[in-house]
Amino acid sequence: MRPVNLIPPEDRRGETAPLRTGALVYLVVGACVAVLVGVTAMVLMENKIADRKADVAQLKSEDAAATAKAQRLAPYIQFQVLADQRVETVKSLAESRFDWERVMRELSLVLPDDVWLIDLTATAAPGLTVEGSSGGASSLREAAPGPALQLTGCATGQEAVAGFVTDVKDIDGVTRVGMPSSEIAGDGGGAGSGGSDTDCRTRSFIAKFEMVITFDAAPVPVTSSEAEVAAPTAEEPAPESEESSEEG
Repeated sequence: MRPVNLIPPEDRRGETAPLRTGALVYLVVGACVAVLVGVTAMVLMENKIADRKADVAQLKSEDAAATAKAQRLAPYIQFQVLADQRVETVKSLAESRFDWERVMRELSLVLPDDVWLIDLTATAAPGLTVEGSSGGASSLREAAPGPALQLTGCATGQEAVAGFVTDVKDIDGVTRVGMPSSEIAGDGGGAGSGGSDTDCRTRSFIAKFEMVITFDAAPVPVTSSEAEVAAPTAEEPAPESEESSEEG
């Protein structure tokens, strides 16, 4: 006898039982999963963008604070630069200062009894000449860039003048001794016989000389333009006073 299944097909259970709902349920579930993944990715991306924006805002804030601090400190930097410049100027002036007191003291020690001076000019740089000196003395002075002495005097003869030149070379720092002129009035010359009242040649054997003593090894003095330092203006900072006013 052949078995017959009397259960209706819609009530049967097993592999051959037909689906009640079909594939629509799986499609809906897949769509929900896709939407959930998309929403999650969007939320994560928005969070990442928000973090980046927060970082950018923080960096801008730090940059603004650093710029403001640099602007506040700029006057102090300018003040320090000005102070350094003035220190260098003072050092340059000190290094170029010439010890005239020592030179004059040594000149007085080497000046012999048979030589006397009627004029002396000490200059740290060329440009100043002895009044009444010859053109030769002026040219010798102009050729020396550093300190120099210009002397006008008389001596009891040319030998005394030559000895004085030798003695002057013993002064510390003397590098050259120039003699533009050394003349004897002779008979009938000089102030004592109708010559100039400023002429020290009162006797025929007296020689009047001009001498230029140079100190080439001495530092060349700083000129006024090089030594000039601008005085602080009203806009320049005064750090201590500003700090005290802020604290007050």
